[in-house]
Amino acid sequence: MVGESDTDWVRGLGVPGLVDVHVHFLPEPVQRKVWAYFDDAERNYGTAWPVHYRTSESQRVATLRELGVVRYAPLVYPHKPGMAEWLNEWVAEFAARVPEAVPTATLYPEPSVSRYLEAALRSGVRCVKAHVQVGAYDPRDALLGPVWGMLADAGVPVVVHCGHGPLPGAFTGLPVFEEVLRRHPALTVVLAHAGMPEISRALDLAARYPRVHLDTTMVGVGFTLGSAPLPADWTARLADLDDRVVLGTDFPSIPYPYAEQLRAISGWAQAPGLGEPFLRAVLHDTGARLLALGEHPGGT
Repeated sequence: MVGESDTDWVRGLGVPGLVDVHVHFLPEPVQRKVWAYFDDAERNYGTAWPVHYRTSESQRVATLRELGVVRYAPLVYPHKPGMAEWLNEWVAEFAARVPEAVPTATLYPEPSVSRYLEAALRSGVRCVKAHVQVGAYDPRDALLGPVWGMLADAGVPVVVHCGHGPLPGAFTGLPVFEEVLRRHPALTVVLAHAGMPEISRALDLAARYPRVHLDTTMVGVGFTLGSAPLPADWTARLADLDDRVVLGTDFPSIPYPYAEQLRAISGWAQAPGLGEPFLRAVLHDTGARLLALGEHPGGT
């Protein structure tokens, strides 16, 4: 049913296309460094990681269009202080010139974080990325407390990579981020990669906190099933989450075709209680709600 360039089945669900909350576009020098890290993945991760969509920025934009992705969140993230504000400026410019991209921002625990996040929210940012694993920072840092509160008040979702995959970090692990949720239960969170490999813990968090979502990024595909198998009750618990599972893919730096993620999601939908309503929610409706697409001109 799912082909690399066949989007008819998605339109057959009664939606205009895919909404992906977890793709990456980065300034070219940063993108090159990211890909160089993946090129050395056997040393860094213990397994090869051949980047499937290693093309120019314009070609990557065109590829997403060909794949039927009608809107997406281009996520950026820093690995050191003094980088986040510059990335926010860059991605604002990217979103302004690419119609399918929504404005996003990122953060880092540094004295200026409240100032530049407040400015980003005023400018209309609709999604924020927090990469605890790459940034190697503590999400409970006092500098981030006001920012989490600011995001909760604004209702802007934050895509948080706080799981141990692909490598544990100094402050990864879902119990660490749950301390943030205890202090800010109104925070709208998307747990990147469904918290891999702690997928059951991620489902537990979603059950406890009604604004916690899971994205599908690299979940249930052949590349990760060995290191992060799906829980035995995965599809049964998805049926309990209603509209809190959302499409994410990690395009372009995935080691397989985009369609593999769609095939995994389509397979889950065969389980009792899921079906086409689940597919519509995951592939379009939940992402459209999180990114507030219906509230903006050109929304889907």
